[in-house]
Amino acid sequence: MWIAVLTIALIALIAGLALSLASRRLPATTDDLVERVNELLPQTQCAQCGYPGCRPYATAVVEGTAEINLCPPGGEATVRRLADLLGREIMPLVERVEPSVAVIDESLCIGCVHCRNACPVDAIVGAPHFMHTVIQSECTGCELCIAPCPVDCISMRPLVSAGLST
Repeated sequence: MWIAVLTIALIALIAGLALSLASRRLPATTDDLVERVNELLPQTQCAQCGYPGCRPYATAVVEGTAEINLCPPGGEATVRRLADLLGREIMPLVERVEPSVAVIDESLCIGCVHCRNACPVDAIVGAPHFMHTVIQSECTGCELCIAPCPVDCISMRPLVSAGLST
Protein backbone atom coordinates (compact mmCIF):
# COMPACT_ATOMS: atom_id res chain seq x y z
CA MET A 1 0.00 0.00 0.00
CA TRP A 2 2.81 2.44 0.83
CA ILE A 3 4.32 1.83 -2.58
CA ALA A 4 1.06 2.91 -4.24
CA VAL A 5 0.85 6.08 -2.09
CA LEU A 6 4.48 6.99 -2.78
CA THR A 7 4.03 6.33 -6.51
CA ILE A 8 0.98 8.61 -6.70
CA ALA A 9 2.76 11.30 -4.66
CA LEU A 10 5.80 11.11 -6.96
CA ILE A 11 3.60 11.38 -10.07
CA ALA A 12 1.80 14.41 -8.55
CA LEU A 13 5.13 16.06 -7.71
CA ILE A 14 6.49 15.54 -11.21
CA ALA A 15 3.25 16.82 -12.78
CA GLY A 16 3.30 19.89 -10.52
CA LEU A 17 6.90 20.70 -11.45
CA ALA A 18 6.12 20.25 -15.14
CA LEU A 19 3.11 22.58 -14.94
CA SER A 20 5.12 25.17 -13.03
CA LEU A 21 7.88 25.11 -15.62
CA ALA A 22 5.39 25.29 -18.49
CA SER A 23 3.55 28.28 -16.97
CA ARG A 24 6.82 30.22 -16.75
CA ARG A 25 7.86 29.51 -20.32
CA LEU A 26 4.54 29.91 -22.12
CA PRO A 27 3.39 33.42 -23.07
CA ALA A 28 0.73 35.12 -20.96
CA THR A 29 -2.82 34.66 -22.17
CA THR A 30 -4.98 37.55 -23.31
CA ASP A 31 -7.07 37.16 -20.15
CA ASP A 32 -3.98 37.79 -18.01
CA LEU A 33 -3.22 40.97 -19.95
CA VAL A 34 -6.85 42.12 -19.69
CA GLU A 35 -6.65 41.60 -15.94
CA ARG A 36 -3.40 43.59 -15.69
CA VAL A 37 -4.91 46.46 -17.72
CA ASN A 38 -8.06 46.32 -15.58
CA GLU A 39 -5.95 46.62 -12.42
CA LEU A 40 -4.46 49.89 -13.73
CA LEU A 41 -7.87 51.47 -14.28
CA PRO A 42 -9.53 53.46 -11.45
CA GLN A 43 -12.51 51.05 -11.10
CA THR A 44 -15.08 53.85 -11.00
CA GLN A 45 -17.33 52.01 -13.53
CA CYS A 46 -18.40 55.46 -14.73
CA ALA A 47 -18.75 54.59 -18.44
CA GLN A 48 -17.12 57.87 -19.52
CA CYS A 49 -14.86 55.85 -21.84
CA GLY A 50 -17.88 54.61 -23.79
CA TYR A 51 -17.83 51.15 -22.22
CA PRO A 52 -20.15 50.00 -19.40
CA GLY A 53 -17.29 49.51 -16.95
CA CYS A 54 -13.55 49.22 -16.47
CA ARG A 55 -13.24 45.52 -17.39
CA PRO A 56 -15.01 45.87 -20.78
CA TYR A 57 -12.80 48.88 -21.50
CA ALA A 58 -9.71 46.86 -20.52
CA THR A 59 -10.79 44.08 -22.88
CA ALA A 60 -11.25 46.56 -25.73
CA VAL A 61 -7.82 48.11 -25.08
CA VAL A 62 -6.12 44.70 -25.19
CA GLU A 63 -8.03 43.70 -28.34
CA GLY A 64 -7.01 46.98 -29.99
CA THR A 65 -10.56 48.29 -30.49
CA ALA A 66 -10.14 51.14 -27.97
CA GLU A 67 -7.36 53.64 -27.39
CA ILE A 68 -5.58 53.90 -24.03
CA ASN A 69 -6.56 57.54 -23.49
CA LEU A 70 -10.32 57.33 -22.92
CA CYS A 71 -10.48 57.24 -19.08
CA PRO A 72 -11.02 60.74 -17.61
CA PRO A 73 -11.10 59.58 -13.95
CA GLY A 74 -7.75 57.81 -14.45
CA GLY A 75 -6.18 60.89 -15.98
CA GLU A 76 -2.78 61.22 -17.61
CA ALA A 77 -1.16 58.91 -15.04
CA THR A 78 -3.33 55.99 -16.16
CA VAL A 79 -2.56 56.71 -19.81
CA ARG A 80 1.18 56.58 -19.00
CA ARG A 81 0.85 53.32 -17.04
CA LEU A 82 -1.19 51.70 -19.83
CA ALA A 83 1.33 52.85 -22.45
CA ASP A 84 4.19 51.38 -20.41
CA LEU A 85 2.40 48.06 -19.90
CA LEU A 86 1.29 47.65 -23.49
CA GLY A 87 4.34 49.14 -25.20
CA ARG A 88 2.27 51.83 -26.87
CA GLU A 89 2.89 55.51 -27.41
CA ILE A 90 1.63 57.92 -24.75
CA MET A 91 -1.38 59.86 -26.03
CA PRO A 92 -3.08 62.96 -24.64
CA LEU A 93 -6.13 62.19 -22.53
CA VAL A 94 -9.43 62.56 -24.38
CA GLU A 95 -11.48 64.99 -22.30
CA ARG A 96 -15.16 65.70 -22.59
CA VAL A 97 -15.97 68.73 -24.70
CA GLU A 98 -17.48 70.43 -21.66
CA PRO A 99 -16.63 68.80 -18.32
CA SER A 100 -19.59 68.72 -15.97
CA VAL A 101 -20.39 67.88 -12.37
CA ALA A 102 -23.53 66.78 -10.57
CA VAL A 103 -25.43 69.37 -8.57
CA ILE A 104 -28.20 68.48 -6.11
CA ASP A 105 -31.10 70.86 -5.57
CA GLU A 106 -30.97 70.51 -1.80
CA SER A 107 -34.47 71.94 -1.33
CA LEU A 108 -35.90 68.94 -3.21
CA CYS A 109 -33.60 66.24 -1.79
CA ILE A 110 -35.42 63.74 0.44
CA GLY A 111 -32.28 61.98 1.70
CA CYS A 112 -33.05 58.61 0.14
CA VAL A 113 -29.29 57.80 -0.37
CA HIS A 114 -29.93 56.24 -3.80
CA CYS A 115 -27.60 58.76 -5.46
CA ARG A 116 -24.94 58.29 -2.79
CA ASN A 117 -25.00 54.53 -3.28
CA ALA A 118 -24.73 54.92 -7.07
CA CYS A 119 -21.74 57.27 -6.97
CA PRO A 120 -18.60 55.27 -7.86
CA VAL A 121 -16.21 57.83 -6.35
CA ASP A 122 -18.08 58.74 -3.14
CA ALA A 123 -18.53 62.36 -4.23
CA ILE A 124 -22.01 62.55 -2.68
CA VAL A 125 -22.33 63.02 1.06
CA GLY A 126 -25.34 63.00 3.34
CA ALA A 127 -27.08 60.86 5.91
CA PRO A 128 -30.30 58.90 5.37
CA HIS A 129 -33.38 61.16 5.53
CA PHE A 130 -31.24 64.30 5.39
CA MET A 131 -30.30 66.36 2.37
CA HIS A 132 -27.30 65.34 0.31
CA THR A 133 -24.70 67.38 -1.51
CA VAL A 134 -21.99 66.77 -4.08
CA ILE A 135 -18.31 67.36 -3.39
CA GLN A 136 -17.70 68.98 -6.75
CA SER A 137 -13.92 68.53 -6.66
CA GLU A 138 -14.47 64.75 -6.37
CA CYS A 139 -17.27 64.40 -8.96
CA THR A 140 -16.15 62.82 -12.26
CA GLY A 141 -19.32 63.79 -14.13
CA CYS A 142 -20.28 60.17 -14.83
CA GLU A 143 -24.03 60.88 -14.39
CA LEU A 144 -24.62 57.56 -12.60
CA CYS A 145 -26.38 59.38 -9.76
CA ILE A 146 -29.13 60.88 -11.93
CA ALA A 147 -31.19 57.78 -12.79
CA PRO A 148 -31.64 56.43 -9.23
CA CYS A 149 -32.92 59.76 -7.85
CA PRO A 150 -36.69 59.38 -7.25
CA VAL A 151 -37.35 63.14 -7.06
CA ASP A 152 -35.16 64.29 -9.96
CA CYS A 153 -33.23 66.78 -7.86
CA ILE A 154 -29.86 66.09 -9.54
CA SER A 155 -28.68 67.90 -12.64
CA MET A 156 -25.41 68.16 -14.47
CA ARG A 157 -23.82 71.57 -14.77
CA PRO A 158 -20.71 72.65 -16.68
CA LEU A 159 -17.69 72.69 -14.40
CA VAL A 160 -17.15 76.44 -14.86
CA SER A 161 -20.76 77.44 -14.05
CA ALA A 162 -20.79 75.06 -11.09
CA GLY A 163 -18.16 77.23 -9.44
CA LEU A 164 -15.01 75.29 -10.34
CA SER A 165 -12.53 75.74 -13.14
CA THR A 166 -10.32 73.22 -14.85
